[in-house]
Amino acid sequence: MTAHPPSPPVSTPSRAVRLGPWSLRLAPRALLVSLVLVLAGFVVAVLAISTGEFTVPVPDVPAALFGDGPPVAELIVNKLRAPRVLTGLLVGAAFGLSGAIFQSLTRNPLGSPDFIGFTAGASTGGILAVVAGGSALQIAGGSLAGCVLTAALVYALAFRRGVQGYRLVLVGIGVNALLISANSYLLTRANINDAATAAAWLTGSLGGRDWDYVLPLTVALAVLLPACAYVSRPLRMIEMGDDSARSMGIGVEAVRAVAITAGVLLCGVATAAAGPVVFVALAAPQLARRLTRSPGVTMASSALVGAVLLTAADLAAQRVFAPVQLPVGVLTAAIGGTYLALLLRKDRH
Repeated sequence: MTAHPPSPPVSTPSRAVRLGPWSLRLAPRALLVSLVLVLAGFVVAVLAISTGEFTVPVPDVPAALFGDGPPVAELIVNKLRAPRVLTGLLVGAAFGLSGAIFQSLTRNPLGSPDFIGFTAGASTGGILAVVAGGSALQIAGGSLAGCVLTAALVYALAFRRGVQGYRLVLVGIGVNALLISANSYLLTRANINDAATAAAWLTGSLGGRDWDYVLPLTVALAVLLPACAYVSRPLRMIEMGDDSARSMGIGVEAVRAVAITAGVLLCGVATAAAGPVVFVALAAPQLARRLTRSPGVTMASSALVGAVLLTAADLAAQRVFAPVQLPVGVLTAAIGGTYLALLLRKDRH
């Protein structure tokens, strides 16, 4: 199991900005990339809200959002499209952050929730809730609980005088395989209606998402973002090795515990809202790393890439194959599988 692939040949130096007694280090390229990603996310969101079978002119979108537009436009924007787009942005950001945390902890691009069992654990919890006849809220709760329990199991099995990245990845891959088998068994034992519902949920989709999904996601990200900001810099130090980090006064195990907790909750919340949308958590941090030319995984750019990637994939899944609308998980799996093959080919040595 290898560590992160070699850093890009050119890295952008950071600059210190002082604000009274506080100082902030900014990398000009990372800041520029983040601004471009924010603009890209805005453009994709506007396109997703304004286009479709019924086109809403862009100038009418703000009016419809605030209840001053035509009744048909208000219905389409407020009830159908805007909640779906916002859910996609928030879910993509959560997956991007979760992937960034675990890839940094494991120092491995394959250290993603998709590969170390957390997404599969969330899927198991969701399937059990579906088979038990649970509501949408209970399915979301089962998904979150499954993710947390799986993370606790992987952490316990990988812990040996601390948790090393390669051991976490290897244990997680094994647990992931077991959970995938368990999920398949559960589907075979369910009745045909429950199996069909569970299979649709397992694909990963933003269809039918309303404002009831947006508020919990917003609250969860508002709570977890400070934790991500808190561990961001220490994680960069830990990437150089535990001994080096300890020599700089970093409490390695405490930082790792906070980071794992935040990463697990982000993955669980995102999966609960949209199902196990695969490969976003894998690809977003690596794409962000290459765009910013950062020597390590970056939190903010990973969240923005995840948000843009998932929302753009959902827009393409709705429009490219119209009138057929594909679940977004189908498209991210196709794109992510190709990206994984290219990543493995590039870093095979």
